[in-house]
Amino acid sequence: MEKKEEAKPKTDNKKKEQQGKKKHVNKPTSERWKKYRISGEKIERDKFCPRCGPGIFLMKADNRLYCGKCHYTSFDKEEVARANK
Repeated sequence: MEKKEEAKPKTDNKKKEQQGKKKHVNKPTSERWKKYRISGEKIERDKFCPRCGPGIFLMKADNRLYCGKCHYTSFDKEEVARANK
């Protein structure tokens, strides 16, 4: 018996079409400059996180202050009122 050679499908050696790279989009810049106010010769800073220390500001919401780094939350109405001034 003779062996019959099976027909192999021909493959093209062409390069597959490459998908293009995604366009680079810059991240939004930090708006840390909004956390400082200058009144006369004095610099006023927003409230810092008591756990993380100076340099880590608390986010102001309607009823609370929140730290995004350590997740500290303060619901004290007087502190929120002072921070929202």
